[in-house]
This record gives sequence, structure tokens and C-alpha cells, in this order.
Amino acid sequence: MRVDQQKLKELVLDSGLVSREEVSSAEKESAANGASLGETLLARDLLAEDELRRMEAYVLGIPFINLKKEKLEYATLSLIPEPVARTHNVVAYRKNADSVEVAMLDITALEAIDFLKKKIKLKILPRLTDQESIRLALRQYQKDLKTEFGTIIKDSAASLQGALDTGRTGEGDLKKLAEDLPVVQIVETLLRHALMQGASDIHIEPLEKSVLVRYRIDGILHDAMELPISAAPGIIARVKVLSNLKLDEKRLPQDGRFKADIEKETVSFRVAVMPTYYGEKVVLRLLRENAGGFTLETLGFHGRGLESIHNATKQKTGMILATGPTGSGKTTTLYTILEILNTPAVNISTIEDPIEYQLPRINQTQVKPEIGFSFANGLRALVRQDPDILMVGEIRDTETASLAVNAALTGHLVLSTLHTNSAAGAVPRLVDMKIEPFLLVSSVEVVISQRLVRILCAEKERYMPTKEELARLAENADLDRVLATLRDERVIGPADDWGNVSFYREKPSAECEDGFSGRIGIHEVLPMSRAIKELVIRGASGDEIEEQAKKEGMMTMLEDGIFQAATGVTTIEEVLRVISE
Repeated sequence: MRVDQQKLKELVLDSGLVSREEVSSAEKESAANGASLGETLLARDLLAEDELRRMEAYVLGIPFINLKKEKLEYATLSLIPEPVARTHNVVAYRKNADSVEVAMLDITALEAIDFLKKKIKLKILPRLTDQESIRLALRQYQKDLKTEFGTIIKDSAASLQGALDTGRTGEGDLKKLAEDLPVVQIVETLLRHALMQGASDIHIEPLEKSVLVRYRIDGILHDAMELPISAAPGIIARVKVLSNLKLDEKRLPQDGRFKADIEKETVSFRVAVMPTYYGEKVVLRLLRENAGGFTLETLGFHGRGLESIHNATKQKTGMILATGPTGSGKTTTLYTILEILNTPAVNISTIEDPIEYQLPRINQTQVKPEIGFSFANGLRALVRQDPDILMVGEIRDTETASLAVNAALTGHLVLSTLHTNSAAGAVPRLVDMKIEPFLLVSSVEVVISQRLVRILCAEKERYMPTKEELARLAENADLDRVLATLRDERVIGPADDWGNVSFYREKPSAECEDGFSGRIGIHEVLPMSRAIKELVIRGASGDEIEEQAKKEGMMTMLEDGIFQAATGVTTIEEVLRVISE
């Protein structure tokens, strides 16, 4: 379905919103660059999006609907799954006996909902609408979704009240309890809800009189719901059954994992059970198996840092190290580098704890400390498997460090992670692990250090930083280096200074409750230059190495965070929060 451009032009002229000269100029530009007239008018700010949609609806003969006056039923909304609705800005808002009316911002979204015809076997009646209407509908999704999940879980939990015989705690009784329909419903609904909310972890915490469920979303824990304490034994037993843990063991911690197909997506759950004062606390880490497809750019790398990593990936031997605290995205960075390196010409093997994502054509091995299969033992075995590229999940001890360095020196490219607070701190850390400095300078190619910051939603508030705010940032960051990077990457003009740089604040809205959605990395990328190698041989401290790296153009993590804030990706407050953690 295509909008007749001549009819649209006539309608725009008749509306009087755009002059004949402006329409003529936009028409010439459209012909030159292959864009539609509407797209050009929008790009020139001559028409508002909603005005253009009303005109396109008139030209196409499609009704224009304002959803603010519509009562949206969840049963109708849910005909289109929320991820599809949010991605394509399309919602089902009214269901009739033989048809369903669907509102959208863009008529091309019809292609995205073709599956509806097969699923519901009803005639689809397209309608165009405005942005505010779509925002209201998406907000209703969240509101009704939360109500639906909460109702299912609380009804199921209520059905357990009084049915649980607390005196029967044998393994057979617990297994029977774990298979009760209300318990199965509670756990399945919790998992599905957490996935749809974009959670990375689920915390199930027994309290004195209730069970608290919390989700970690974009690195921040949020209370999801509170259940009656009677639900605790069944939920914990169900999770244990799914992850093959001992049902009658309540005194010792247990770890396990399981897979589930949820919303047509395969998700792995890593399970950790820990005894607490009021019972066993369960934490589930969600690992989406199709979560790959990242690029270094989408992870937040740019400029010189990005170039240094690409240079390191072109080497046949050496080490690429990713450092940072737990949960800072180190493994995702290494997986992304592996995907770049993954060609038919190389043999790639990994030794991990745990295997977080499964990568095609890569031989991934899980360590098992309980049977003596450690990183060191696994690495010894892998070098006999004729590898070109090795990934070691984490360098934890001297033995693993020594084997990794030797592998890098004997014809392999080695990727690994290390727990240090900065890129420069990786070298002294390895020296502490008894690695000789002359071996380090011959093996390490680049060190990456990173943290994750939350990404601002599209709706955000722009402001100009005050001199006081810039002065506070300048105490710990070289603002001239940040300004030079902003110019080099054409974020600002060559003659612009801090007086022309904007920062942004979150602007909570109906569809973006706290103003943030998703996370991205801020980084330090330290290539091992000749000057830095000389410092390492002399036994220099991490601070000395960092100073030299900064002289050579390395941006510190704070400076990279300021860069990301100036491009509108995140806020200064968010950068300072993660760096101070």
C-alpha cells in the first residue's frame, strides 16, 4: 500500500500548512535523494508527524483513529504480542464479530502483523493513528500485563493456602508439591513476566510473613510482587525440580540450571539457592540464547578504542583482556569479538564458567570444579585440540594466568577476563600472579575495562551544563580530550566548545517509567604501545601506566562516560553512579 505522492502534494498545498515554494523545493530534494515527499517535509520540520499521518490516511482512504477516546481491552490488545506492538508501533484496539481494527503509525507495519490473519482468522481493518494514541496503548499493555500476571500468581498462591502440610517435608512430598498446578502456574508466569520485562535476574526472597519477588532490570533491582508465605515451599521445590537440585537439602547452597521455551524464545536459567534465616532464597539469572548479534559499535566502542580492538583482532597471537567487576558486560564483549573472528578458516575453543550463550561453530566447554575440571586443566586440554583462538572465561589464579600467557606466546590468540577496576590495573594484577613482565609485554595486545550505564529513552530532557558542573567533572577528567573526541567524531563542529555541548536528563513517561531502557558500555581501551611496554619492564605502577596511556590518547572510563552523555546516550549522574560503585 503506497501513498500517491501527487495527491499528497495537493492535500499539503490545500491545507495551507506549507507554502508552494517550500513544497516545490522539498519535491526536488525528494527526487534527488530517493525519499518520499512526506519524509522530506518531516526532515525539514515543515510538517509535524501527526499532521502528515492524517493526510496520508485521507489519501489512502484509511480512517484516522484517536485512541484516547477508546476503551482498550487487554484481550484485544494481546492479539498482538507487546514486543511486536512496541517495535512496529501497531496495536489491536477493537475486535468485532468477523474483524479486528488495528491502529498503526506507519502503513508499512501491515507486513509485521500478517501473522494475525493465520492466528485469529479475522479480517484485519487498518487504521492510522498518532503518537500519543500509540503511547497510551503501550502504557495500557504494561498496566494490564502487570495486573494479569499479578492476578494469575496471587490466585495460584491463594489456592495453596491451607493445602500445604508443613509437617510433610520428605523428598516425595516436595516433588508432588512441585508438580501441583498452582505451583507450576506461579513459576511459569514469573519466568514469562520477567522475560517480557527485560529482567536479567529474578530474586525470590522469603521474609517472615511473605515472599518478595524482585527483578533486576538494566542493572537496578525493582520489587515485582509480594506473595503469601504459603507459596514459598512450592515455588522453591518447583525451581529445584526444573534445575535437578536436591529437594530435601535445605542447609547447604546449591547451583543448577535449566532451559525453557518462553514466548517462542529459548532461555537458559542459571539457578543459585542459598539458605537464609526465613528459608531458602533463590536467584535465577536469565540468559537469552539468541541474544547475540551485537557489534562492537552497539556495545559502545568508538573512535581510537574501537580501532585498537580491531587491530588486536587482526593479530595471529597475543592476548585481549576484558576487565571490570561482575556484571559489567565483559563476557558479552568477548563473545562479540569471537563473532568477528569466527570464520571457517579458524578453530575457536572456549573454556567457561558458565557457558552463557551458545555460539555456532565454536567449541565451548564448561568447567566442573567438583570433578577437578578447572580452567587450568581445561586450558591444558584445549591447546592439544589444534586451536587458533582460545577464550578463557576468567583468569583467577597463577596457574591459569601462566597457561594463558604461554598459549598466547606459542601461536594462539587468547581472549580472557580479569577482575580489576581499570585497564592499567590489569598489568600489576598479572605481575601479582607471578607472570614475568617480559612475558606480559610479549603477549598482551590490548586491555579493555568497562562498566554498563543505562540508556536514556527517546523522550529525554536536554540542558546545557553549568560552569560549576563542568568544573566538578574537570577535577577527575580531561575535558579537552573529551572535546577533541567529540570534534573528531563529528558530534560537534570543529570550532565548537563546551558552550555548544548539551547534556541530557531522563524524562519518565507512560511507556518508559524511569526514563531509561537498556544498557551500553563505557570503556577504557589500553593498547600495549612501545612506551607502555618499557614501563611494564621497569615495574611501573598502574597509575604510571595509565598516565602514559592518557598521553597517547586513551580516554578514561569517566571521560568516555562524559562523551556518551554529550551524545545523548546517558546522563552524567548515571556515569558517576556506575564509576563510583
